[in-house]
Amino acid sequence: MVMTPANKAILEITPYKGGDSKLSNVDKIYRLASNECPYGPSPKAVALMQEIASTSHRYPDGGAHELRQELALSYGIEQEQIICGAGSDEILSFICAAYVSPGDEVIYTEHGFLMYRISTLVNGGTPVSVAEKGLKADIDTIIAAVTENTKVVFIANPNNPTGSYLTKAELAELHAQLPKHILLVIDGAYREYVDKVDYSDGCELVASGNVMVTGTFSKAFGLGGLRVGWGYASPEILDILNRIRGPFNVSGIALAAATASLKDKEWLNKVVEENNKLIPYVTEQLEKISLKAYPTVGNFILVDFGEDDKAIAADEYLRENGVIIRRVAAYGLPSCLRITIGTKEDMDFVIANLTEFMQS
Repeated sequence: MVMTPANKAILEITPYKGGDSKLSNVDKIYRLASNECPYGPSPKAVALMQEIASTSHRYPDGGAHELRQELALSYGIEQEQIICGAGSDEILSFICAAYVSPGDEVIYTEHGFLMYRISTLVNGGTPVSVAEKGLKADIDTIIAAVTENTKVVFIANPNNPTGSYLTKAELAELHAQLPKHILLVIDGAYREYVDKVDYSDGCELVASGNVMVTGTFSKAFGLGGLRVGWGYASPEILDILNRIRGPFNVSGIALAAATASLKDKEWLNKVVEENNKLIPYVTEQLEKISLKAYPTVGNFILVDFGEDDKAIAADEYLRENGVIIRRVAAYGLPSCLRITIGTKEDMDFVIANLTEFMQS
């Protein structure tokens, strides 16, 4: 068979593999692999989705005007400088499509989101992974990796799967040291969970002109299945990105649900409060069975088993008992597993099974 050859850069990509959702021979499944919100979407968002389902024959608002208005109100940012996408993943792909050409370099940290590398390669760019210190992005290491070919720096803040974050002061320092022609992208997929007084989502840096901040409705808002995210940047950057954005890239139901979710502050506060209440409890229980749980400000926790084989064995043991968590060897952490913070019942079940595993 004669086939049209694919771009060589594409062949360097290992396809992104999300967390599993199914197991065989198990009565009940505990899905704790994809950092999904265990409480689901806002009931108000669900009611609105059901209400407008009959209008699905109509195209959505291509400008996402109502959602952008609500984002502006919720985060104190400018509506005209917001772009919406099918998850923040799409916003990241827009950035690489717009600013990365063959020969250009894109910097990200060694345990950063796998899509940074993939989106770079799709556009013929060169991905540059830099070391972290103590599972945290290191400003000096990032700056040392900058060359005349660097076009974009991606920073996940907080970072997944490590759970670490850069403070407001550290973000500002990184931005100040970067050459002005480099675009700094601050990926805030887990921003809603952070309750640290020294944290900033980076929106205050956007006015400089070379910063973009992204967010998603897939985590704290519980809308992962609808695929809706957003980005905030200067008018000049938005002008470029909107030239490549599809005319109806976010569905009408997704736009409506996201808008309703933003308005339901009570539900979001409940989700975040329950998550952050469980983190110290889970950490303490894991430490009781001699497992290292790294500090986290997200809705997940990184657990170190000390040995690669032991992490694999623990994952297999949990699967046999109906628990799906995430191996993170692809992130350079083969001795670790990432566990989504679920409900109290979820976490007690996981801890009980890990206790049995560690004692076996």
